[in-house]
Amino acid sequence: MFNAEILFREDCTPDDFIDVIVGNRVYMPCLYVYNKIDQISMEEVDRLARQPHSVVISCGMKLNLDFLVEMLWEYLALTCIYTKKRGQRPDFTDAIILRSGASVEHVCHRIHRTLASQFKYALVWGTSTKYSPQRVGLSHNMEHEDVIQIVKK
Repeated sequence: MFNAEILFREDCTPDDFIDVIVGNRVYMPCLYVYNKIDQISMEEVDRLARQPHSVVISCGMKLNLDFLVEMLWEYLALTCIYTKKRGQRPDFTDAIILRSGASVEHVCHRIHRTLASQFKYALVWGTSTKYSPQRVGLSHNMEHEDVIQIVKK
């Protein structure tokens, strides 16, 4: 293409235009965390909190730390999977942390590298199944706070 006529239907910076044309730019999600909010005025805290992708905290006063943890889980797209042994209750103290969209096969590899080759089926309790427990295969996608029991051959 040598000549083109371009019509912009919204405000656009030259960088935005280049990103669309070239298409090889990848933007990482960003979360701005402002600490020591107890040392600035309430108006300034309110202004910072209203900015997109921002969290205001105070470690000294332990303010908003739970919201920061929640936002980190969301921005990092992590999911928590609990394991269960046969005949026992699930162990909610020791979780397997994986990226969102992880399958049963990913869980098997996280537990032990040879477990997927010895896999027969898994029983899953949680929001990723229609009923609890549901018998699933390696390709089943796990969701946050699901419980899994793996049965080997």
